[in-house]
Amino acid sequence: MLATLASAALQGIDAELVHVEVNAGEAGEPHVIMVGLPDTSVKESEDRVSSAMSNSGFRMPRTRTTINLAPGGMRKEGPFYDLPIAIGLLIATDQLKADNLEDYLIAGELGLSGATRPVRGALAMARLARRLGKKGVLLPGVSAEEAALVEIPVYRVDSLDEAYRFLSGERPLLPVASVPQGPQALTAAAEASVDFSEIKGQHALRRAVEVSVAGNHNLIMIGPPGSGKSMIAKRIPTIMPAPSLEEYLEVLSVHSAAGRTIRGEMNWGARPFRGPHHTISDVGLLGGGTLPGPGEISLAHNGVLFLDELPEFKRSALEVLRQPLEDGEVTISRSAGKVTLPCAFMLVAAMNPCPCGYLGDSKHECRCSPTQIQRYRARISGPLLDRIDIHIEAPALSLAELRSDRPGETSAAMRTRIETARTVQQRRFTGTRTTANARMTQAQIRHHCALRPEVGDLLQQAMEQLNLSARAYDRIRKVARTIADLADSPEIQAPHLLEAIQYRSLDRTLFY
Repeated sequence: MLATLASAALQGIDAELVHVEVNAGEAGEPHVIMVGLPDTSVKESEDRVSSAMSNSGFRMPRTRTTINLAPGGMRKEGPFYDLPIAIGLLIATDQLKADNLEDYLIAGELGLSGATRPVRGALAMARLARRLGKKGVLLPGVSAEEAALVEIPVYRVDSLDEAYRFLSGERPLLPVASVPQGPQALTAAAEASVDFSEIKGQHALRRAVEVSVAGNHNLIMIGPPGSGKSMIAKRIPTIMPAPSLEEYLEVLSVHSAAGRTIRGEMNWGARPFRGPHHTISDVGLLGGGTLPGPGEISLAHNGVLFLDELPEFKRSALEVLRQPLEDGEVTISRSAGKVTLPCAFMLVAAMNPCPCGYLGDSKHECRCSPTQIQRYRARISGPLLDRIDIHIEAPALSLAELRSDRPGETSAAMRTRIETARTVQQRRFTGTRTTANARMTQAQIRHHCALRPEVGDLLQQAMEQLNLSARAYDRIRKVARTIADLADSPEIQAPHLLEAIQYRSLDRTLFY
């Protein structure tokens, strides 16, 4: 007897339909044969399914049985197919009678006791089921809660026996209740345990961070150890506008494909913040593996990627950032296939001004020679620096600032101004793929960042006198546009431009 069920395979962060076909009662020696390009973990499902069925009161087929995972040209990996294979065996051996099973998408790992265990990519599977018009999805507990974010009935099955009773009609199940949705729910759920009010001093740095977030500009902070660079970076997500539901589903899809859940490592409703160590490999940062999966830049999608001690990262690892920073997505090609992963992140980097960290510090003497300083800073290539809009110095705090108990401005107050500026940008770019000033095309820069003649002359004078590179020209105009948005100004004024020029310090000191 032939049984056919619908399941899925992960391809990057997306799910592709897989038909699980089980045919029992074939002539020949009793044996289970699995075909359809299964990897080792899929082949091992035969042993897991056998024990799970036995401990749940069912029996394995006593004839030759073929299990096909179609399409045969797509490689299958992971324990996604334990549950659909077990249900298929029950139907093929006439232990379960159920109609229209292909109307459901089923996935789940089975323990030897018959209990189900979560799988990666539950959200992608639910989105696939909705796209295909399925009646619902059957998933293990935590995976079902995650998939319930998608508008499709999701049924939680905690064991093979429970799935059997539901499909046979013995025990109806109610769909998993969806968690609160919408920007307001996300904002309430993402209340952070850290706040910008905890930052002492650093008024210029706080301002630069506000401008950076308002326009989604990449940012680099240069300052001695202990000046608060890392502390500020970790609080940047608290001033970012709450993600829309679609943005958050994209974030959750990436993290779900990586095996992270909203109950485990994910913070519900919060934008991601990723801070990899400088020893990370190219693959760890970019993504990849035998079966390509998301790396740190994709895990930071719609959030912040923080690279502390930027010059300490391997040159090759930094250079792979160049194309993703421009495109907001990364394509990874491996022998097992090619996938495109989203990675529209805001880059926040931090570095010391020199190897010892105390160049320009009035309280510590710098021990580095000019050659050592130049070699240290030259680890950041010009093309990478070209993609960082704002460079800001973070001076050491004075003793008076450290002793002060006066709280700084809260994250909520900063976020209010930023959301207002983002609203202006959303209206400006309606009908285009651009979402913020930092993503403007050349045509949009010419249109939205036009300068009056006297303001343009001011920029030309600054370019010549400060020895700014040509690549800084458009960056300055984009940042000035964001500063004007924060000031609710329809056009770029001289003060906006002058402030933007201050944020190109590395252009003046590094590569000339």
